[in-house]
Amino acid sequence: MTTPQHRFLIIADGEFGPLTSKTANSCIRYFPERIVAVLDRKQAGKTVQDVLGFGGKIPVVGDFERGIAQGKGATAVLIGIAPLGGRLPDEWKAWLRTAIEQKLEIWSGLHTFVGDDPELGPLAKARGVRILDARRPPPNLPIADGRAADVDALVVLAVGSDCNVGKMTAQLQLRDALVKRGHRTSFVATGQTGIFIEGWGIAVDAVVADFIAGAAEQLVLQGAKDNDIVLVEGQGSLIHPGYSGVTLGLLHGSCPDALILCHQATRDYIGDYHGREPWVKIPSYVEMIEIYESAAQPVHPTKVIGICLNTYDMDESAAREAVAKAAEETGLPATDPVRFDSDVLVDAIIGARATI
Repeated sequence: MTTPQHRFLIIADGEFGPLTSKTANSCIRYFPERIVAVLDRKQAGKTVQDVLGFGGKIPVVGDFERGIAQGKGATAVLIGIAPLGGRLPDEWKAWLRTAIEQKLEIWSGLHTFVGDDPELGPLAKARGVRILDARRPPPNLPIADGRAADVDALVVLAVGSDCNVGKMTAQLQLRDALVKRGHRTSFVATGQTGIFIEGWGIAVDAVVADFIAGAAEQLVLQGAKDNDIVLVEGQGSLIHPGYSGVTLGLLHGSCPDALILCHQATRDYIGDYHGREPWVKIPSYVEMIEIYESAAQPVHPTKVIGICLNTYDMDESAAREAVAKAAEETGLPATDPVRFDSDVLVDAIIGARATI
């Protein structure tokens, strides 16, 4: 899949915020120049900078028609949050109908495929409008057989203490830094947001369980073509009560040579689990490292080579203390690659590459 240079109106109605609109936020971080507005009636009148602390003067609007008319006008609508229950609200359907009638593409990462909607799908086909359902898996995925371990490139998988701790962002930041140093490096997208940003990939959480590892293997084989380093986007966490299966499939299928452990420094428990109070306590760095390395060992032994922290909700002094503490406790290089220099992790990856 290639990424057309669209101008997007992002729908994040009622949920636009630092932790509640991951897809919207990442698209704003990595291609802000292509976002004309964000639709959220709760935050209307603000800028994305006001809400997120980055992104500049992109307006937050409360009216759909006004949103698509911002700037030079949107050419596509991107769904930037998951509505409650994963189903399209009737109001959203009306917005998407309007967009299709105006020949705007629809980009969606929902588990419910917009293209399968009995009204919107036929309307888009009749109008010649593409609906990109990024979570729709490709056909004929293989069962993994360990071929990812045979690539010549260094394969690095981001793993996490929880969901939404910055695994994708870490890999994108590290990819950009490695490329700047002259290393042929690919980023392998395994979720809908990474696909929107990179232009290709497979959303592995929508793949039938038997084929998750096979999808990861296929992605690594593709990412290793003409590259010396492959950075695989992580998903979920091995200790997450709902998403650990996806994490394990990625770990075994991608056969990583090295791992980067990602953690939000202020988070002590697996985050709010569908409205329930958190109850799964996040282990120490050392225990998390042991969990991941032990799980990988029978299929393809690997080591955690660095710690990537998300410190967005800490002041700078506290963030630097958290980074120093992670490095001290693990004996590994640590940083927040968005907030601080990523060189220590880049050096670790380059060093690992030299040993294979």
